[in-house]
Amino acid sequence: MPQTSHNLILQNKNNEAMSDEELDYTDGKMLRKNAEKKLKDKQNTVDSPMVEPDVKKLLHELQVHQIELEMQNEELRQAYETAEAALKKYTLMYDFAPIGYFTLDSEGSIHELNFTGADMLGDRRFSLVNSNFKLFVSDDSKPVFINFFSKVYTSNSKESCEVMLSYDGNPLCSVYIEGIVIDDDDHKCLLSVIDISDFKKQGIT
Repeated sequence: MPQTSHNLILQNKNNEAMSDEELDYTDGKMLRKNAEKKLKDKQNTVDSPMVEPDVKKLLHELQVHQIELEMQNEELRQAYETAEAALKKYTLMYDFAPIGYFTLDSEGSIHELNFTGADMLGDRRFSLVNSNFKLFVSDDSKPVFINFFSKVYTSNSKESCEVMLSYDGNPLCSVYIEGIVIDDDDHKCLLSVIDISDFKKQGIT
């Protein structure tokens, strides 16, 4: 192959790669323009038989539409892979965080929690869903927690408290809790719970 032709082919490939990187697949006009260009490049490298004008126009439209679909499919595939990676990262950060995370409704029922939160309450995570968090607060700490929980829903700001967690009269751990209400239709309360038992023993808090 002559050197000049080889250079032209390389240049076309580079231009095509740059075009794909800069393409906004949500822009219909730009999508069609680039699909038209790709089809033209293909037609320049293949000898097509002569056909009637109407049939040729229909064939052209079908080929352009096919290329549009291929380009959109590639964009969707990349978006799906990005979303999957973000979900995996979020799941790892939430489930295995060293802090207990809980999502409660206005009555105190547990809707979601992570593994650390389940360990604090001394049970498996799926068994704790729909249980009331107040059941795991010691009797001595219950007034403190109820006051804290009420303030979370009335102050519209982050609140905090220290309580002792227990179940059936058996102490579990001392914890520091921060809570805030999500401003949406469900008005769920998000709690972050930190085990401070060791600090209590050392007299730090």
